[in-house]
Amino acid sequence: MATQYPPEKVHDLPNVDEEALDSDQDSTTEAIKALVAEDHDHDIKLRTMSWQRAAWLLAGDQVCLAIMAQSWSLSVLGWVPGIITMVVAGVLFYITSLTMHKFIMKHPQIKDICDFGYYVFGKSKIAYEFTAVMLLLNNIMLIGFHILTGAKVINTLSDHSLCTVVFSVIVTIMGIIMSLPRTLNHVSFMSMFSAACMGIAILLFLIFAGIEDAPLYGYNGIYPKAGPVHTYAFPPEGTTFVAAMNAVLNITFLWVPQILFPTFISEMERPQDFPKALAVLGGISAFLFIIPPAIGFRYLGQYATAPAFGSLGPVVYKKASFAFVIVPTLVIGVIYANVSAKFVYFRIMGKSRHAHSNTAVGWGVWVIVMALIWIIGFIFAEVIPSMGDFLSLLGAAFDSFFGFIYFAVAYWQLFKGRFFKGLSRSVLTIVHIFVMACGLFLLGPGLYAAVEAVKADYSGGVKPAFSCANVAI
Repeated sequence: MATQYPPEKVHDLPNVDEEALDSDQDSTTEAIKALVAEDHDHDIKLRTMSWQRAAWLLAGDQVCLAIMAQSWSLSVLGWVPGIITMVVAGVLFYITSLTMHKFIMKHPQIKDICDFGYYVFGKSKIAYEFTAVMLLLNNIMLIGFHILTGAKVINTLSDHSLCTVVFSVIVTIMGIIMSLPRTLNHVSFMSMFSAACMGIAILLFLIFAGIEDAPLYGYNGIYPKAGPVHTYAFPPEGTTFVAAMNAVLNITFLWVPQILFPTFISEMERPQDFPKALAVLGGISAFLFIIPPAIGFRYLGQYATAPAFGSLGPVVYKKASFAFVIVPTLVIGVIYANVSAKFVYFRIMGKSRHAHSNTAVGWGVWVIVMALIWIIGFIFAEVIPSMGDFLSLLGAAFDSFFGFIYFAVAYWQLFKGRFFKGLSRSVLTIVHIFVMACGLFLLGPGLYAAVEAVKADYSGGVKPAFSCANVAI
């Protein structure tokens, strides 16, 4: 079937001031009402989320295992560069997310990041297809990472009672079943529970790290091989550029989820309210992305691992805290699978009645697409020797575009000719120039560091494909 590019029947809104884009101006409201009315004529209604549900969905996506890798980033970078990187990444995330929302309010027919790329680059079909490839690669690789993480959790809890491939198959089947709901409104229920479970895992880790006498293990050896636990302001002597850059990529990976946001916004009944949900996420992220990792670094020091659960001494501490990670591992995989499957599904179904109806054909295609996405993710999880370093590679290649470059270009499209109209606009213009510079830096030196890390994987012992080896922490 021919590609269905974004619809043109909903007219783009004219250039307006930033303040107007933030308001319920008549043209924006009427365009959105028309889209909602059209959607609500279907059997399967997508545009139903309130901003509160969107906030749950955002929290479920962001409150994840990657938080527990940030203590390791601090152990590589030290307090000063590490905290500065976290704060700057958080501020840029919030600003670029608002820019993205303003752009979508001007083009309310945008339904995913592919549509966003299409309009940002002047209705370019090449940009649409490029973004589509990047979307699927990014999301399916991340699904693979979550399958591997799920197998790691079960390995840890069961003391490796079965072959790791079997555990991966179990996680894949659970993921497919949990991914069957068609709307993100339904997935948002899971997200609230997911965020709560990850919060419990983090809290238990902090308690255990504080009460144990010393960590058990770090990348520099078993305690006390690397000396007494200590922290430091700057990177320790001998830290390489590749190690430091991968620690930075680890931080930016956590702060850059915007590849999913256009899909989230497109399923809100009032997408104008997305900044409210974003503000909730910003508050949660500012606390969880900095405070727990800082406490973890304080108690683990140079023995911090990624995830930090691996540094805990008593096995019972690892199992008690790591057990709760299975819920966010599955739910976050479900979120990425839902966004990916929707893109593929609507390219297959086009404008047929099956696309939005409860027909056997519609549901059959949905289940097949969803199963294939999880199966491909399973294959990635089994054949790649180090998912961690490959995620750094993805972070450099994809986050550079979907966390920085796309939004700098969106800002240029929104306000060209008015970049320095007033003090606040001038400041935001300078910020977005910095955003573009960050994106290009990640795409250049960042990608180089990630490739070097992957090459180092292959120079040593490589995990064989579909291995039964124990991957417990």
